[in-house]
Formats: sequence, C-alpha cells, structure tokens
Amino acid sequence: MDWGTDLWDQYDHIDKHTQSGHDLVDKYIKFVKERTEIEQSYAKQLRSLSKKYAKRGSKEEQDCKFSNHASLQEILNELNDYAGQRELIAENMMTGICVELTKYLQELKQERKTHLSDAKKAQQVLESSFKQLESIKKRYAKEWAESEKATQQAEKTESDVNATRLDVDKAKQHAHARTHTAEECRNDYAAQLQKYNKEQNFYYYSEIPQIYNKMQDMDERRIRSLAEGYCQFSDIEKKVLPIITKCLEGISSAGRKINEKQDSLLFIEQHKSGFERPADVEFEDYTQGIRPATSESSLNPPKVRAKLWPFSKKHKPPAAEDFSHLPPEQQKKRLQAKIDDITKELAKTQDQSEALEKMKGVYEQNPQMGDPSSLEPQISETAQNIGRLRGELAKYETWLSEAVGGEESSNAINNNTQHGVGAADQFPSIYSEFDDEFEDVETPVGQCTALYTFEGNSEGTVSITEGEMLSIMEDDKGDGWMRVLRASGDEGYIPSSYVKLAP
Repeated sequence: MDWGTDLWDQYDHIDKHTQSGHDLVDKYIKFVKERTEIEQSYAKQLRSLSKKYAKRGSKEEQDCKFSNHASLQEILNELNDYAGQRELIAENMMTGICVELTKYLQELKQERKTHLSDAKKAQQVLESSFKQLESIKKRYAKEWAESEKATQQAEKTESDVNATRLDVDKAKQHAHARTHTAEECRNDYAAQLQKYNKEQNFYYYSEIPQIYNKMQDMDERRIRSLAEGYCQFSDIEKKVLPIITKCLEGISSAGRKINEKQDSLLFIEQHKSGFERPADVEFEDYTQGIRPATSESSLNPPKVRAKLWPFSKKHKPPAAEDFSHLPPEQQKKRLQAKIDDITKELAKTQDQSEALEKMKGVYEQNPQMGDPSSLEPQISETAQNIGRLRGELAKYETWLSEAVGGEESSNAINNNTQHGVGAADQFPSIYSEFDDEFEDVETPVGQCTALYTFEGNSEGTVSITEGEMLSIMEDDKGDGWMRVLRASGDEGYIPSSYVKLAP
C-alpha cells in the first residue's frame, strides 16, 4: 500500500499530514533547546556553588590539612568536573540534535513545497484541458442544433409550392454548410475528448501517484530522522555517564578518606604549646607574722597568671622574627616551615641563575640572538638574591638550633643538607656537585594513572590512553591542567580530571 495508489484523491489530507510532521520536528527542536538551556544553567549554578565553598585564604589552606576539610575540597572539585559533563551534554545536544535537525527540516520544507507545487501544476493542466473540452463540446452542440434547424428549413422550403427553384437550392446549400460545420465540430470534440481522457489517465495513474509516493518517502525519512533524534537524546547522556559515575565515585571516595583520629592528632601537633602544667599555689600563713606586702605571690600575681595563660589575647606580645613569642613547639614548627620556604626559594633562584648563565653563553656564541651584556643586571640581581637567601637560611637554622638543642639542630641541618641546602659556607661545594650530577634533569613530583583517553590536539598538550601510567612533572595550579611525562618520553599538559593520583 502506498499514498499514490490508495490516497490519490486525498490531496488536502496529505498536505495537512506532512505539515503536521514538520511541525513535530520543529517542536522537538525547541524542546531539546530548552533542555540544553536547563543543563547549561544547572552546570553554571554547580560551578558557582563549588567556587563559593572552595578554600580561600591561608586559614582555609591550613584547615585543609585535616582530612574532613580536604575531603570537602575534593568533593567540590568533583562537583566542578560533574558540572563540566553537564555542559558537555548540553553542547552535544545542541550540535548533534538541534543544529542537524534544523538544517534537515529546512531541506524537508523545500522538498515538500516542490512536491505540492508539482501536484498543483498537474491539477491546473488537467483542469485547463477539461475547460477546453467543455468549450468544444458546447460549440459542437450549438452547431449540431443549427444544422438540424437548417435541414428542416430546407425540407420545408422544398415542399412549399410557392417557393422558387432558387429558394430551394439556396436552402439546401445552407443546410449542407451547417451540416458540414457540425461534422467538423463533432470531430474536434471527439479528438479533444480523446486527448483529455489520455491526460486524465496520466494524471490519476502516473503523475499524481509519483508525486504522492515521493511525499510518502519524504515523510518516512522525516520520521526516521526524528526517531534517531529521540535516541540521541538518551545516547548523548549515556556517553558521559562513565565520567559522571567517576565523579560520583570520587565524592564517595572523599568521604571514605576521612580519618577522625588522624585529624585529632594533627590538631594536637598544630597547637600543643610544650608548656608544663602550673604548679600548686603555695599556702601563705599570715598567722606567723608574714606581712602581705612581703609575699612574693601577692606582690607580683600577674606573673603567675601570665604563665597560666600564655595565649591571652589581651596581653599578646609583639611578633618576633625568630618566633620566640610562640610556645616552644609552635616556635620549632614555624622556624622549620620558614627554613623550608627559604630552601625552595633559594633552589628556584639558583635555577634562574643557571638559566641566565646558559643564555649568556648562547648569546656569546651567537651574537645575532642577543646581547650578552643585556643579561648582566639580571645576573647581578639574582646573585644578590642568592646571597641574601643564604644569609637568611643560616640565621633561621641558628635560631632552630637554639630552639631544639644541639642534637635536634644537628639532625635538622643534616636533613636540609641532604635536600641540597646547608650552612652558608657549605653552598658552593654542595651545589656544584648537584649541578654535575643532575644538570637539566627534572624530577617528577608524583605518579598518576589515566582514567580516560585524551587526544592532545592543541599546542602544548599530549595525548594519553586509558590505563596508562604517567609521571607528574607539574601539579594542577588551579586551572584544571597538569603537566605529565609519558613512558615514551612525550611531555605536555592534560586535564587534571582525566587521571587518578597514585597512592
């Protein structure tokens, strides 16, 4: 069964049905657009939410050392990645469904317009042929009536005894002419009728069925494309479900990582003062003739209270550079942290100095690349910074030695020496050995495993495959990218959310 055979006389219904199909496609496109707007708005709100509760300032960074605080930051990061997947769903729906169906709908509308126009033209041709047939038929009927009338008049004239021979001949000639004209009209009518029947047969059995069958094929293609669009609505989201599942698993994993005992120990380490508990207050016997004015405890009671409450905000001493205003344990921690910071800054400055020296050597060998003398101010400034940092390092190590005692200070200094930094007079030999053994070698800061395949098509990126082990050369700085090194030697940036850090 097809439209051309069974619906040959249903032009109006075919017109309405095809228009209704196109309206449905347009309706579905609008529906998907609104869905993408919802997804984009949802993703935007999720990103704003994660940004709102993300760590800000040094205090929150300090709190992030606790597992329950750190887990919240992990949850916020996973939520941010989840928002990215919602944005990806919206983008794919817009390009894969809305854009494609909109383009296809325009083609369908033009095709439908062409088919309906062809059907109208065919109908107009047949109607014009029918009007011509009716005109010839009317003329034939008129001429035949005139011929009959002329023949009757000739017979009447011939039977009239008073009519002359001339009148009779004239009447017969007129009747003969009318009869001849009527015969010609009859032949024209027969020919036109045959032509019209042929055209009508072609119209109903060939032309219209072909047009309607083409419209049927067009409508079925529309239905098939719409069905594919319906499937895409689900498939697009299914494609990102593995990553969404990973994000949700990451949130659950962040909850499982929390260690309440470890957080309590860390809190103790951060805030224990190292002071001994206050001794009992001695009894002062006034019956033995001891005057209150001579009592040391009554003369200077604030001193006892100062020892009882060393962290009183009302009597907080000014901050000292050696942190001597802090309790012993906190002083040692702050001094060690300061030493670590200076050590990192010193290593960074020395790397900068080495780079400037190498650049100067390149300029000396290739003057066209630059003027070596232009680097002298930077080299001089870097050398001054190195000297300043070495002096500060020695100063803080001395204070740490005084705080922890000779043995602990010795261990701390030895530990620093093993990391490439010692006292001021030890720097030349240590760094020369370091340069000889590890020149131009960058040490990975960690390991990770690729969770998904990433195609690094942009400049500076590198392609990775799912399950691949990678070395982390530079951590994520907050922009969502990290620099990694593959086993093949390829190095570049990848999205941080595409890998899992090794334990």
